[in-house]
Order: sequence, then C-alpha cells, then structure tokens
Amino acid sequence: MGVDLIELYQDLHRHPELGFAETRTAGVISAAMRDLGLEVTEDVGGTGVVAVLANGPGPVVALRADMDALPVREQTGLSYASEAVAPGPDGVEVPVMHACGHDMHVVWLIGAVERLVSSRDEWSGTLVAYFQPAEELAAGAQAMVDDGLADRWPRPDVVLGQHLGPLPAGVVSVTSGPAMAGSDSLVLTFHGQGGHGSQPHRTVDPIVAAAAAVSQLQSIVARELDPATSAVVTVGTFHAGTKSNIIPSGAELGLNIRSETEEVRDRILGAIARIAGGVAQAAGMTTPPTIVMKERAPATINDDASAERVRSAFRAAFGDASVIDFGAVTGSEDVSLLATASGAPLVFWFTGGVDPVAFATAFAAGTVEADIPANHSPFFAPVLDPTIDRGVAALVTAAREFFD
Repeated sequence: MGVDLIELYQDLHRHPELGFAETRTAGVISAAMRDLGLEVTEDVGGTGVVAVLANGPGPVVALRADMDALPVREQTGLSYASEAVAPGPDGVEVPVMHACGHDMHVVWLIGAVERLVSSRDEWSGTLVAYFQPAEELAAGAQAMVDDGLADRWPRPDVVLGQHLGPLPAGVVSVTSGPAMAGSDSLVLTFHGQGGHGSQPHRTVDPIVAAAAAVSQLQSIVARELDPATSAVVTVGTFHAGTKSNIIPSGAELGLNIRSETEEVRDRILGAIARIAGGVAQAAGMTTPPTIVMKERAPATINDDASAERVRSAFRAAFGDASVIDFGAVTGSEDVSLLATASGAPLVFWFTGGVDPVAFATAFAAGTVEADIPANHSPFFAPVLDPTIDRGVAALVTAAREFFD
C-alpha cells in the first residue's frame, strides 16, 4: 500500500519542529524509508537521516530535503494548522510553523523514493536520500558533512533538490549558475559608557551610535556596489538598554547580508567594519566595536551542464509552459555544502505551490507581492494539488535523467 502523501503532509504540518530538534519528523521519515526497503541511518549531524537504496551498477544520485520549521505563529486558518510551541535558542517558548515549506520538501522526497522503488526494474544505480536538519540555522548541512557524509555513505555523482516557492503550482524554475545568494549573519556591538539618562554628557551613548550605523549601513549597497550587483544588507535586530532613564554601556545590532560572490561578500564585510569603526570613533568610544560571525551559508551555484539536463528533462515531462527560469534570488540555502563535500555537481530548483487561479489574478492586477504570501509568512499555505504530485514528479524526473 502506498504512502498517503496528503495525510503525511498534514501530519508534518501540524507537528513542526525547530532546527536540530526534528526528532519526531526524523522518526516519521525513518519509518517510511525502512518500509520502502532502504538502509537507514538516523542521528546524522544531530537529527538528520540518510537512506540508501542500492539498485545495481550505475551512478550515485543524491536527493535532498530539509525538515526544520520556523519560530512563526501560523495564521493560515487551515484545519491542519500548527499550534505547536517549543523552546527557542534562549529557552523561551516560541510558536512554531512550517512557514517555509520544509514539510512539503520531506513529503516530496518520500514520495519520490516510493516511486523510484516501485520502478526499480527501469533504472540502475544507487539512490541516496538526505533528510537534512537545521537549514534555517544555516548549520544542518555542515553538521551532516562533519558527521562523515562524504565517507560513510556512497559518494554522489550529482546532488539534486528543490524548494517550494511562491510560483503557480505545477511550475518549476531551473537556473544555471548562481541560483541563490550566500548569507552571513553577524552581531555588531558598540561599546559605550553608561550612566544616568539625566546626565548624558557624562556618558558615551551606544544607542545613538548604533542608530547612526543602522542608517549608514544602508549606503553600502546603494553607494558602494555596482548597481547591477545583487546584494542585501539588513539590520534585523537592535538590542540595548533596560530602562528609559538609563543610558546603557552597549548596543547590539543583528545583521544579515546576502551576496552572490566572495568578492562582493568581502567588500560588504569590509564596509561594515569600516562604517562601524568610524561611527564609534565619531562618538568618542575608546573601545572599538566588535563583530562576531554567527551563521553562514555559501551561495547556491548550479552546475551549468547538469542544470541544462534537468531543464530539458522537465520540459519533456511537463511541457515548455511549466518550465521557467526566474534567475538568481537573494534567498539563501546551505544545500551546496552537501554537494561540495563530495565534489559533486548540484542542481537545485524551485517548484511552485500557489493556486494557479489566485496567482494569475494577482499577476494580472500587479499585486503578487501583496496578495500571494511568500515563504516565512504566517499565511504561507501551499495548495496540495497539484503541488505534491508535481514536486514528486520533478524529483523522480531529475533522478531518472541521471540514472538513465
């Protein structure tokens, strides 16, 4: 009896788990893989799962899905909406939701493995399924690599994966070369001199300095990079102080940058350090600001030849109208680490999950960004049909392209 993918999706959506805490999800995955006859290893890189099907001589094809959720309170109103809460990094409970589609990624991969198992007399080679933890922390892929991914299991000849995106369901987008930006998260701290709010002249106010830096940092992309360059600098957090009449001794900014090349990344990081140092000096701070790197995901670069093979296979399977190329995006992924660890080419594409009629209506009105909830939104809710079937078919089609 086949896996009920709709029921599986709704179950996973109801029970989201944060990065490196995906124990229930990993258990569901492991049971499904064993039922399909694969050799399963659990607890890879923490909570990751690797499943292997040896099916005669031929290439090794790795398929990847990530499985962690986000600290978001779901507002979709779905009958299977998440009501989960879990401890965040600081131990404080937060709401949890699959707001980025990783539950769909897991369902796609389980469904693809099932179809490949059922058609195993039609292809030859070794299938490796990577179920990766903690993508949202930009740490799960590296954790699996550090746990011997390239040596403990068959080394892939190609790594394939896909991401749910705000495209019409049934549409896939394949990009050659740079497909997603690299991401760096860092903490910038200004060290001032605290004191009473009524006597600011006896302090060095880090809040004023940090506020000036927030504005100045936006000039990096606007004034220091070629306008044709794709890059983002975001200040996502600002923490300082405990009471309105106390000037604190420190202020902390949480930054995230997106870049497509190492050259641009280095230039942005250098500009951040220069601007922070200049602001601190202008404020009269005697201690230079500190910068601590927290998370990093390299740019996702698709192998040109392999991407073209996948694109051609999709066109043959789904028709030209269902296969597009919307180019590189500033979102980030850590999937490339799974490929580079083995020296394998990567192909990573986007598969749509938006109701086609709703998307067409919004597109005609020019309101896609306003009316179509994107990844990380509390309203993110893919339609299940044909999203599930197209995602499964895409993975199977791509895998068979390399097996065949």
